[in-house]
Amino acid sequence: MTTPRFQFSGSAERPGARSTKAATQVPNPNATEYSVSELSLAVKRTVETSFDFVRVRGEISRPTYARSGHLYFTLKDEKAVLDVVCWKGQVAKLSTRAEEGLEIIAQGRLTTYPGSSKYQLVLEAMEPAGEGALLKLLEERKKKLAGEGLFDQERKQSLPFLPRSIGVVTSPTGAVIRDILHRIADRFARPVRLWPVKVQGQGAAEQIAAAIAGFNALPDDLRPDILIVGRGGGSLEDLWAFNEEVVVRAIADSRLPIISAVGHETDTTLADFAADWRAPTPTGAAERAVPVRTELLLGVEDYGLRLGRSGQALMARRKEALAGLARGLGQPGQLLDLAYQRSDTLAQRLDRGFERQVQVKSQAVERLALKLLHPRETLRAAEDRLTQGFERLGLASRSMLRAAAGDWRNLQAPRRLAQALQRQLDRDGQALSQLVALMASYQAVDKRALERGYARVERPDGSLVTQAAALAAGERLRLVFSDGAGLVQALGQSEPLGQSDPVGKSESTGPQSQPKPALGQPHADAKEPDSPNAPAVDAAVETEPEKASAQRSGKEGRKEKPRSKDQDDKQGWLL
Repeated sequence: MTTPRFQFSGSAERPGARSTKAATQVPNPNATEYSVSELSLAVKRTVETSFDFVRVRGEISRPTYARSGHLYFTLKDEKAVLDVVCWKGQVAKLSTRAEEGLEIIAQGRLTTYPGSSKYQLVLEAMEPAGEGALLKLLEERKKKLAGEGLFDQERKQSLPFLPRSIGVVTSPTGAVIRDILHRIADRFARPVRLWPVKVQGQGAAEQIAAAIAGFNALPDDLRPDILIVGRGGGSLEDLWAFNEEVVVRAIADSRLPIISAVGHETDTTLADFAADWRAPTPTGAAERAVPVRTELLLGVEDYGLRLGRSGQALMARRKEALAGLARGLGQPGQLLDLAYQRSDTLAQRLDRGFERQVQVKSQAVERLALKLLHPRETLRAAEDRLTQGFERLGLASRSMLRAAAGDWRNLQAPRRLAQALQRQLDRDGQALSQLVALMASYQAVDKRALERGYARVERPDGSLVTQAAALAAGERLRLVFSDGAGLVQALGQSEPLGQSDPVGKSESTGPQSQPKPALGQPHADAKEPDSPNAPAVDAAVETEPEKASAQRSGKEGRKEKPRSKDQDDKQGWLL
């Protein structure tokens, strides 16, 4: 696709001026040839160079805030329309919000948009075109917010009579805060917390709304009881921050009661309609916030005086009523006289009655005295009764002593029986202790004998074998040593003790002695029995070498007395 080419003839003129020369129909060979993009770029440079700063007056139409933050609207008058764009970074700096029908003076630079072959104004600042436009915008905004109910009387809160602390939203450098502080100190000194904000210019409305929300978000110990929002007087443009929708909504949403003190008495803003109470001046706001302390003191004093006078009047009325009641009662002296007279009459009657009663009692005593015996006779009868009583008491005492003696003997028999049983138990306990000690000694002797090389001969059922004559040929025996036990079998009978060399002697004959037989085997010198019915032979057993046995025998000989061979044989020991 070929790029279209355009040709122009004539000399260059000032941008925006209309050429008076007619274009010739004959192509000019000296004309410069451009592409569309080159021409658009050339036009863009020419327009931006010639109109890099312009001020345009017109009415806003179709304002649109894009999601990206940019602002687009159309600026128009009776004959022409101009597209306006304001980039995101500049929108936040605008002092006036773009609204439909608002007449403004826009300031910026002219540029072109090659995508649609049109030019537009890049907005840098704008301001309302005269006070009439602001008043029109103010009236429209007032109707809108009133329709939402933000100015209704039902939404307004009552102001506290004496707040603990007061919050102020205003400029920290103006005269407003000084007037408020001085007025509060003069009337009734209360703590004042200031939230410094801008009250005019770009961003003032947002700061005021943020300050109101900040006071409401404070903790209970820091949150004031009432807020004063205000500034000094000025033109409509100066007070415009208090006409912004964000400020009005912040005042309406506040949980704290707010006093609006914006401008002078003749100045009216939308904040005044939304506040809970409108003060004509900042000083008037301070006067409404706190009462006069001296007036309160005078009022309290007046109430005290009135209370005293009322109390005196009440006492006087009560005294009059008491005096009226007293007149209806009798005289106390007369009442007492009658009482005294009745008391004297009763006392006389009491005396006469007492005398009659004494006479009656005296006659009764005399009649009883005639019936009584002489004291001697009474004493004699009492003596007889006492003698008889002593005799009966002696007989009863002797019988009780005899019965007690029999009971005592009966009580002594169980005690003697218990003492005899206790003595028998003591004797049995001593005998049992001796048996336990004897058994322990036997066990100790048995253990020491096994350690010395002796062996205990038992039958499989556990009975001891103490005599060779009790053995039978082929009988199985159990030999118990200090470290275990072994089973042997009896084969025959040897000569009685003393007629042949003992086993210990034959083993100690020297280096040429015969080797010892194994357990249960016959000795090398022993002869075979002639008949199967011959008596059994003792089984010779030695548990340890002679040297070790002699050493232990020497050590244990120092600890206990040596035992005879006959004693060992009687207990089933085999050496």
